[in-house]
Amino acid sequence: MNSKASVRKTSLTRGRAAAAKRPDTAQANGGGEPLLVYFDDIRLVRDLLGDYDANLAVLEDRLGIEATVNGNAVALRGSEEACAAAKSVLEQLYSRLAQGETIGAGEVVGAIRHVSVEEADEDGAPSVSVPPASQIRTRKRLITARTPAQSAYLDSLQRNDLVFATGPAGTGKTYLAVAFAAACLEAGRCDRLILSRPAVEAGERLGFLPGDMREKVDPYLRPLYDALDDVLAPERVERGLATGVIEIAPLAFMRGRTLSHAMVILDEAQNCTAVQLKMFLTRIGEGSKMIVTGDPTQVDLPPGKDSGLHEAIEILRGIDEIDHIAFNKADVVRRELVGRIVEAYEAAPKEHGPKEPAPETERNR
Repeated sequence: MNSKASVRKTSLTRGRAAAAKRPDTAQANGGGEPLLVYFDDIRLVRDLLGDYDANLAVLEDRLGIEATVNGNAVALRGSEEACAAAKSVLEQLYSRLAQGETIGAGEVVGAIRHVSVEEADEDGAPSVSVPPASQIRTRKRLITARTPAQSAYLDSLQRNDLVFATGPAGTGKTYLAVAFAAACLEAGRCDRLILSRPAVEAGERLGFLPGDMREKVDPYLRPLYDALDDVLAPERVERGLATGVIEIAPLAFMRGRTLSHAMVILDEAQNCTAVQLKMFLTRIGEGSKMIVTGDPTQVDLPPGKDSGLHEAIEILRGIDEIDHIAFNKADVVRRELVGRIVEAYEAAPKEHGPKEPAPETERNR
């Protein structure tokens, strides 16, 4: 046991040059007394730390602490608040491992994002907790929310019959909606799953597309197929599409229908006009839930047509069983680089200012 612990400790020291460059962490923790976290099962500890202690390295980097492993104990050095947060994260992730979950860097980051710091108690120590993240379980996988906004989104889907989800790319709006709908279908909470998108090109004109109707619209709906394939077994998706239990159709095919006992998802709703969105929202029937997702900053409608998404959210605000979850750049989980791209685009107008319109004579040339 001791030899294994020493090997683990050596690999930690070698593998974290960034942590070694933080000379102030020990001083911030009262001069050297670390916060110790003990675990019962050494096998789960190995899974908790990850390959080459990658998960622990994420914890160090995100919380600004230094961690040292000795057998089934982890010693944390850093600020009192950061160490308390790290302890709570490690304990929650260990508990999830004990229940059969798989933990990777994404789960570590998600747990850190859920950290809640409350006011100091009577002893002056900060109270840190990690509220349990909401989860969706399908036969293929268990999906855990990675940000508090995602947890609020999943909770809202449970409570409400119509939920709007808006925000930048990579926040999980569509993926979680499809996963939730698939879980409801497998649990028998609905009879069918209907996914729709407006067939609008992203700034391009593709021209004539060969094939039958399904082959023509499939390129526009491919992201929905991808999300379905990720949460359901391929044979389940194919069987559902063949029997009509799973339907993927462009928005234009929704007019005149009543969608009852179904989970209905409208993706890329920012590309719907006010008239189209009203038409779609009024399709909801008995026993159905509807999820509408969109990114108001990526409208691909042609000039002269305005998006109806914001108007619909404002008109329906305050009505029972209708909710709106607004994601922001802090909720991007696809990749950190995506979050930085979103942040840069948000900051650009503030730095450079809006462009002056060209003179009338210039525009008419």
